Amino acid sequence: MNSSSNVVGLAPITALVVDDEQLAREELKFLLNSIGGVEILGEGSNGIEAVELIEDLQPDVVFLDVQMPGLDGFAVLKQLIERRGVQKLPQVVFATAYDQYAVRAFDVNAVDYVLKPFDKSRIQQAVERTRARLAEAGQESSTSINASAGKDAGMDALLEMLHRQQTTPRGPAPNKLIVQVQSRLLLVDQSEICFAEIEEGIIRVVTPTVEGHSKCRTLEDLLELLDPSMFWRAHRGYVVNINHIREVVPWFKSSYQLRMDDKKQTEIPVSRAQTKRLRELFNL
Repeated sequence: MNSSSNVVGLAPITALVVDDEQLAREELKFLLNSIGGVEILGEGSNGIEAVELIEDLQPDVVFLDVQMPGLDGFAVLKQLIERRGVQKLPQVVFATAYDQYAVRAFDVNAVDYVLKPFDKSRIQQAVERTRARLAEAGQESSTSINASAGKDAGMDALLEMLHRQQTTPRGPAPNKLIVQVQSRLLLVDQSEICFAEIEEGIIRVVTPTVEGHSKCRTLEDLLELLDPSMFWRAHRGYVVNINHIREVVPWFKSSYQLRMDDKKQTEIPVSRAQTKRLRELFNL
């Protein structure tokens, strides 16, 4: 556990840091300690751990990554509401590399959201908002005899909102995709992507000039963001942009490989289940 020196005249707020990337956790803990007035009770690396740690440590605020294996940040919040009710929820600051989640974060009553890579002044602002929200909650509990009933009504509304968000069809795919290249987050036109592959849970995205990683957890998640008229799942481990196929190479036993137009001219296998689709695409 880490702790920081108190902000003058204010009691420290207690915090939990949850992110599946260790470097992101370390960076966030460093910034919180440098700001002061925050006592870090612990850290977790996935949504399942988050639920248990929140139950055990009961922090004032949770800095919660949106996209994590097991349970994402919104699913963590939903599970906590179902277990404990809104009145026992900590404050939540969502952390994400995608600002498309910002509106949704506020829709589920988060106190704030912060974008990766983290900025100290932005983290400080999130801490100040958390402190203000905690002060408001304290005043409400001491002055309103109907606070519990109001929060129960809020729980029902919030559960309904979360359910609606999970079941509402997504809008059209964005034209650009975020690709992480070392510490940089690059916006890449979908048309520039040659292919994506998954290996040991990491999705690699390749263009003619850039090679990086997607924050998506599965190729299914990635495909939801991609234009289906361009991208095809040629193999369980690969998604290809059909406009970047340079050559179709006959392989053994009536199978094929695709030679892409990236710098390495990567050869990608076509699964037997997708051979028919390949023949339809190129009239083989």
